[in-house]
Amino acid sequence: MYAISLTRHGPEGLEIHDVPVPVAVGSQVLLKVSSAGVNFSDVHIVEGTYSLKPPLPYRPGIEAVGIAPDGRRMLGRARQAAWGELCIAEQHIELPDFVSDRAALAMATQGFTAWHILRTIARVTRRDTVAVMAAAGGVGSIAVQLAKAWGARRVIGAASTPEKRKHAVALGADETVDSTTTDIGAALVEANGGHLVDVILEMHGGRQLDSALAALAPCGRLVSYGATSGEPSTPIRPESLMAGTRTIAGFSAFNLVSERIEVFPETMVALFGMIKKGQLDMETGPSYPFRDVAQAVTDMRARLTTGKVTLDFAG
Repeated sequence: MYAISLTRHGPEGLEIHDVPVPVAVGSQVLLKVSSAGVNFSDVHIVEGTYSLKPPLPYRPGIEAVGIAPDGRRMLGRARQAAWGELCIAEQHIELPDFVSDRAALAMATQGFTAWHILRTIARVTRRDTVAVMAAAGGVGSIAVQLAKAWGARRVIGAASTPEKRKHAVALGADETVDSTTTDIGAALVEANGGHLVDVILEMHGGRQLDSALAALAPCGRLVSYGATSGEPSTPIRPESLMAGTRTIAGFSAFNLVSERIEVFPETMVALFGMIKKGQLDMETGPSYPFRDVAQAVTDMRARLTTGKVTLDFAG
């Protein structure tokens, strides 16, 4: 079977190899892959900048849609090696006909992440103003829609280009700000009518996290779920958060699905329902032929994509 392997760091190190067919054991399912998702964690692994640095050669990919041996179309999460003709799904759920491959892959990591940041970690209420960094990206585009669907008082989307900010508005953002501004915190406060912000979803890290924290309201919650800048933020003394009763939390989808395996199918079913009701649009994002995987990674790294990026294995 053919599969994509990373033989050296950088997009040029992604190569297509003939590898042995994997064998599913226990509750695992072997899927014949039709499409697979590309995440920023995959980009960082390819670049060699991820917090976990697996030895090379390495087979990337943690999510795929495919056909199980019994003929069912399924969404699967894998430990690795989802970018191939066949993959082993550690966690899996059958897909209804109304959920496309792209929508399913958007749910697997980005939808799951947005759902649990807002509901489990930040516990968003109708009183809250919610600021979403990278509001046109995979997690951000879904978080904007979820926050609106759950009745947040105001949703502010931060994005780097006019086109991306326009996309965030189309998804439901009430206001947008330019995420490349030197003081994102001040921009968020201005977009919120001069008031501090109740909930901030932050994935850049470094100076942007520092600035965003200054915009956090009393009883506010900032959730960090990425560090795309590669810069360290200023260390925070926990006791400093007592003033204002502010909360800073971290989130990793990998940790949650690993520690509480029942949460993955539960969340997917809930997202299925929102798609069926027309409350979520997960169809945005480019699809690349799997042989163009290096271009997909390069475009994501350059912030040229919006929505969910996928690889097509069926064409």
